[in-house]
Amino acid sequence: MPSMREPTRRSFLYTVAAAGVAGMIAPAIRASNKSGKGPIIVGSGSHSYEVIHDWGTLPKTIAYGNTHGVCEDAQGNIHIKHTVGAGSESSDAVVVFDKDGKLVRSWGAEFKGGAHGLHLAKDKSDEVLYLCDPARGLVVKTDLAGKEIWRRDCPMDSKAYGNKGEYHPTNIAVGPNGDVYVADGYGKSWIHIYSSGGDYLRSFGGPGAEPGQMSCPHGIALDERSGTPRLVVADRSNRRLQYFTLDGKHDGFVKDELRAPCHFHFHGADMVIPDLEGRVTVFDKDNKLIAHLGDGWTDKGFELRDKQRDKFVPGKFIAPHSAIFDRSGNIYVVEWVEVGRVTKLKRV
Repeated sequence: MPSMREPTRRSFLYTVAAAGVAGMIAPAIRASNKSGKGPIIVGSGSHSYEVIHDWGTLPKTIAYGNTHGVCEDAQGNIHIKHTVGAGSESSDAVVVFDKDGKLVRSWGAEFKGGAHGLHLAKDKSDEVLYLCDPARGLVVKTDLAGKEIWRRDCPMDSKAYGNKGEYHPTNIAVGPNGDVYVADGYGKSWIHIYSSGGDYLRSFGGPGAEPGQMSCPHGIALDERSGTPRLVVADRSNRRLQYFTLDGKHDGFVKDELRAPCHFHFHGADMVIPDLEGRVTVFDKDNKLIAHLGDGWTDKGFELRDKQRDKFVPGKFIAPHSAIFDRSGNIYVVEWVEVGRVTKLKRV
């Protein structure tokens, strides 16, 4: 997102852009007929997807800014969090669509310009949302309509911060017991743990490259695929995934087939990883590569992210920032582009 943290993120990304481009696995993209006018399909075999860019119909009063967060509720509604674009009549930073892409509601004007991570979880019998706002240094828990349950700013009790302005949370995970794990991705690279009621418990991590340390822990999720719940962190500036036990002990790395991992979501044994450097990656239960989808990365880096839609290349991603599987195994991808973009990868 274009915020006070953006120069740091961009400087990292452009520094690494030239390295490793050669030899990256090319995406499997094909047209459905020889004329090239049919749907674009990415992937192969049981992981083949039709690319549907600009999914969901916005009213004329809402213009996307950078699209940063996405989740699905139990009704199949898709929730999108964005920074709000220039010229938008509405300041609502959260838009909700039904499964057919029709707008259900919008809300969240207070997050304009700071919208980032969006996580849906169960709280007893209810579904709730956790929202990160790195521009304002906030984590907010709401119901699905945006009614606030609690909010927390910088955890000064952690002793990790000299002042509240150093805190810029990016994403959230919720543990099996309801504990809330907040990743300070654009701040000081700590993970902070709260109770479900918002009470600060403890912190772990901190900046660096050694096991247990992180550099831009941009995304965080609960990975239960092995049978033992663990936290997986998108340790983005270190260009790796890092695993932790639920009490914050280092529990391994994944480094292969990654550029700049942003976040995670799961469907059965599969994990989807939006990679900011132009592609979406799917791993199996052993974190081995199944597919790279829509790889649009070039030696020109992010040259398209501030352009208009007519400059975007169909079937290619620019800067995937978050992605989820829906219940049917389709994938929704939102991108860090100034005009926003929501892409549905429809399983075929």
